[in-house]
Amino acid sequence: MKVTKSEFVISAVGPDQYPVDGWPEIALAGRSNVGKSSLINKMINRKNLARTSSTPGKTQQLNYYGINDELYLVDFPGYGFAKVSKTQRQAWGKMIERYLLERETLKLLLLVVDLRHPPSKDDMIMYDWVSHYDLPICVVATKADKLPRSRWAKQIKQMKQSLGLRIDHPMVLFSSDTGLGKDELWGIIKANIRASEDDLEDHGLIVTEDTEEITEEHTED
Repeated sequence: MKVTKSEFVISAVGPDQYPVDGWPEIALAGRSNVGKSSLINKMINRKNLARTSSTPGKTQQLNYYGINDELYLVDFPGYGFAKVSKTQRQAWGKMIERYLLERETLKLLLLVVDLRHPPSKDDMIMYDWVSHYDLPICVVATKADKLPRSRWAKQIKQMKQSLGLRIDHPMVLFSSDTGLGKDELWGIIKANIRASEDDLEDHGLIVTEDTEEITEEHTED
């Protein structure tokens, strides 16, 4: 996908602040410091639109980034950071759960993990929860360039086994430095958006130019 326009739109904490234009939304979840901001910047060819931080837990809202005036990347607060209060973690959890279950424009969740390490307990909880509700998900294993290629297969196998990765849930190796996995990930994102639109059309919930013409012709008869 060629990105010609990208911009930060809003930091939202609830549905009343979410955009209302109906663009498809691709959400990113993962532990603090896993590289979500770097992934976003690489995907949109920007150096620092999504701000990286040396302070884990800094992102405390859903950060919306508009892409090409046609879709959003939505960055979740990082989980698993012990210095964030229990009350704050609970508030984040409720916000994210409500978004995942109720946001109709959500087309795909990217679960971002670090290829160098086994999935954390929070990674496994998130994956199990999303799988239980049968939400569309893709696991993105970042920092692949930090490991020699000879270790990739072993790490991938370990990650898939730990998560219990379903065969219909893709995994993408990604590097924010080299761009590994960028095109593949955009392909998965676009495929999920198209699949969702096709499903809506099948149920008569999207009116296309063709269906408008057919309706008009039928009315004249």
